[in-house]
Amino acid sequence: MDQIDKKPGYKGFDASVCSGRTSTTVPRSRRVIVDRFELTGSVGIYEHERRARQPLVVSLGLTVFDDYDGHSDKIENVYDYDLAIEAIRSSVENGHINLLETLAERIAEACLSDPRVLSADVRIEKPAVLPACRSVGIEIHRSR
Repeated sequence: MDQIDKKPGYKGFDASVCSGRTSTTVPRSRRVIVDRFELTGSVGIYEHERRARQPLVVSLGLTVFDDYDGHSDKIENVYDYDLAIEAIRSSVENGHINLLETLAERIAEACLSDPRVLSADVRIEKPAVLPACRSVGIEIHRSR
């Protein structure tokens, strides 16, 4: 899926633009970002989408409670972004889904199951749907 980054004008995902939220929304919070995670999945209502997996690009912005002291330098003292990546991967790999909206809800729900996660911004794109545009997709914001 390297062709995504080669498309003219692509400057990358700006997490601060994703639903307009920043880490200043909640006192002592931190943003955990997964930017344009590329994988394939079985998503769509059309027969050809049921037959073959297609490229998906998932971006995620989590607002997490931040009680990190800034000194311990231990992963167990912060929200590990590997948890977010696993939430994306397991949601995508859990069988066919008709709607991107359903997939986004599942990803947000998986992330919000961790009590440190206060909100989740999930953006899912299908880059191979229309040749006339970079991608089509949806974005949701969910919070406790």
